[in-house]
Amino acid sequence: MIEVTRGPVAFAAIEAIRKALPAAIIGVGTLTRARDFAAADRAGAQFGVTPGLTAELAAASRGARFPVLPGVMTPTEVMTARNAGFSVLRLFPAREAGGVGFLRAMAAAFPDLLFCPDCGITPDVAGEYLSQPNVACIAGSWLTPIAMLSAGNWAGIESLAREAMRLKRLT
Repeated sequence: MIEVTRGPVAFAAIEAIRKALPAAIIGVGTLTRARDFAAADRAGAQFGVTPGLTAELAAASRGARFPVLPGVMTPTEVMTARNAGFSVLRLFPAREAGGVGFLRAMAAAFPDLLFCPDCGITPDVAGEYLSQPNVACIAGSWLTPIAMLSAGNWAGIESLAREAMRLKRLT
């Protein structure tokens, strides 16, 4: 799965990646306005990610042809997202929201929800996040460092992706 963060060329990048890697699941991140959903759909996004959840975004997500992972950071936002019909949520920014401790607290209060923590996740803490029973997956920009992207170091990025594929839940 690849999330392309919305920017000047994000939608064109999604189209190109979908053509080049048909087996990959390509989504768009940082959907912040209702109109972003239509543009993401036209580009062929297969999932969408928001940094937070407003009534406008919740309404737009209901009309989307792809699943949406809404961002939450507080218990109130978690309840709002659950009440809007979401059962899998993006904890964003995960480290600043309380990290693994927040997820442990949410597991007791919201046993019916799953989280995908994002932001501040690094390979050295990934296993601890993955060990939480309410964590479905993790996201991290460590897989595509700006310096490697700028240098076109595709072999380095591939190596990081292979390392990430070996991550295991701590037991």
